[in-house]
Amino acid sequence: MELKGEIKEIIFQNEINSYTIAVIETEIEDITIVGYLPFITIGDSLKLEGKYVTHPEYGRQFKIETFEKIMPETLESLERYLGNGTIKGVGPSTAKRIVDYFGQETMYILKFEPEKLAEVKGITKSKALEIATQFNENWELWQIVGFLEKFGIGVQNAKNVYKALGVNAIEEIEANPYILIDVANNVDFKLIDKMALEMGVALNNEKRIRSGIKYALIRATYNGHCAVLKENLYQFVKDLLNVEFDDIDNAIINMRAKKEIYIEERDEKIWIYLYYYYEVEKNIAGKLLTLDKAKNIKKISNLSKEIKEIEKKTKIFLSEKQKEAIEAVNTNNVCIITGGPGTGKTTIIKTIIELYKKHKKKTVLCAPTGRAAKRMTETTGEEAKTLHRLLEIGKIEEEGNYPNIDFDIAPLDSDVVIIDEMSMVDVFLMNYLVKALYQGTKLILVGDVDQLPSVGPGNVLEDLINSNKITTITLNKIFRQAAKSKIILNSHRINNGETFIKKEEIEDELNDDFFYIKENNQEKILEEVISLCSGRLKKIGDYDFFKNIQVITPTKKGLLGTKDLNRALQEKLNPHDDTKSEKNILGTIFRVGDKVMQIKNNYDIFWEKKDDRSENGTGVFNGELGIIEKIDDLEKQVKVRFDDKIVWYQYAELDQLEHAYAITVHKAQRK
Repeated sequence: MELKGEIKEIIFQNEINSYTIAVIETEIEDITIVGYLPFITIGDSLKLEGKYVTHPEYGRQFKIETFEKIMPETLESLERYLGNGTIKGVGPSTAKRIVDYFGQETMYILKFEPEKLAEVKGITKSKALEIATQFNENWELWQIVGFLEKFGIGVQNAKNVYKALGVNAIEEIEANPYILIDVANNVDFKLIDKMALEMGVALNNEKRIRSGIKYALIRATYNGHCAVLKENLYQFVKDLLNVEFDDIDNAIINMRAKKEIYIEERDEKIWIYLYYYYEVEKNIAGKLLTLDKAKNIKKISNLSKEIKEIEKKTKIFLSEKQKEAIEAVNTNNVCIITGGPGTGKTTIIKTIIELYKKHKKKTVLCAPTGRAAKRMTETTGEEAKTLHRLLEIGKIEEEGNYPNIDFDIAPLDSDVVIIDEMSMVDVFLMNYLVKALYQGTKLILVGDVDQLPSVGPGNVLEDLINSNKITTITLNKIFRQAAKSKIILNSHRINNGETFIKKEEIEDELNDDFFYIKENNQEKILEEVISLCSGRLKKIGDYDFFKNIQVITPTKKGLLGTKDLNRALQEKLNPHDDTKSEKNILGTIFRVGDKVMQIKNNYDIFWEKKDDRSENGTGVFNGELGIIEKIDDLEKQVKVRFDDKIVWYQYAELDQLEHAYAITVHKAQRK
């Protein structure tokens, strides 16, 4: 069926993928529509194709299959469209004056004679051109969105494509569909390739082969790799494009000449990089070596004496290995301290802070995630920030497949920089950091290479250690207090290729903090998890689920994935209750009392302290856990408590939250 009408109300819109629930006003009736509608706002006129469906809770709806934005068909709807807020500086009153003045010629004036808008009272010549430019850009963007649908390009990419290619985007894509590989994220190369071949592009066309090579290298970065072995790349591209090795070789030669790729011979193997990734790695290596070789102006004399004074003051006595680590920090500008849990890394950090504080040196603490930074603050008593916040790079826009390497980073005002949880730092974040460091700054990298690697490309900590170019102290002794934990002992045994501690090996003083339940049946495992969370652990150690327990699983899908586990645990631990407010968003029920997680960085969202409303700020970050305290249907808001801060979410912002009764291993890493 086809519908034509004007958007009257937007009930919900997912800002990531633009899935929308709205009300459209047709000539006959108001109809609820659902589907993917990017860049729409109240007052827009649409032509939709789709079908009616019946939602079990919300009733009859029109499910959108294809869409087209059309120009308003009446002067009244045109006035509403111009005044809906999409054009900066044009509100309802200005829109009314424009339409009253030009009438049926309004569209023509906006497109072809924008300077005449200055004839309207209150509009200057410069403002007239600005209004027309915004109007036409919005219209062009919509045409591009519709066109890109044919290529399987998500709507979130339309702005990047428009920004890169401008008003001639459609013509450029039709002339060379492969250009989308450069200007859009996560494109379906096979779909683009199929359309290009149908347009007559030859199998061995060089643009096609070059795009296939780029696509292969980009795919490798999604799996954390910055470079690919030559033979693996050639074979992948040959299978992908059905071309000969000679064709690939010719394309590689040209791409190398144009600095689109970089070829490096290392350990008798040939590695191929996207040039951008090679530049990032090269910059990190160069900056670190330069920093390390600079004059050591922060070196402390009589270090042994000062360590003894700190030990006496703190009543914490360091092992010889810990003293060796502090000595390494003192004699080098760049130093790595690595070791598993319970090996004393935090004690070293605290001692370093005390040392430099005594000498009136500014020490900056940071970590790659919000949760890691918070834990660092708790263990050291000093403020720690996320690297994104420290470097003020929260809003760097990632255009196409390449983050902004040339982004200007403000230099850090610090004498010593300590980064914890370094295993989670990828090459781009590391590159931003080294750009911010002055020569003479001490950089201390702390982490455990046996933890999960970074989500982004690169394995920075392990690669730096393996390079043997940066002084590294490896802590391998588990301290007595930590050695009482079966969690810590078992983690070291697993890393050493050993099995869990057996009952006969357990000493009396060992804590009962680790239990292994062997079960192969998924349904029984689910029963075990629910049983542990809903009472058994409470009896063992007075563990409250919402305060002390976190379920972690490797996957999102399946009976033991986060989706099903969250549903089952919510039903058991926070079931439907007529006294509790709840809100159904796209099939997910958010309920007062639910445990939730922020799943993306939001640097702008407002928060205030739970117990002191005079203290407030902005920013909630990926991995932060909270509890829903209130759902306000009148204001269409949800109140969430994150530790000591309160945040209000509009219903349209709830795509930033997901249930956190169970989370994935990678989300636990972010946490």
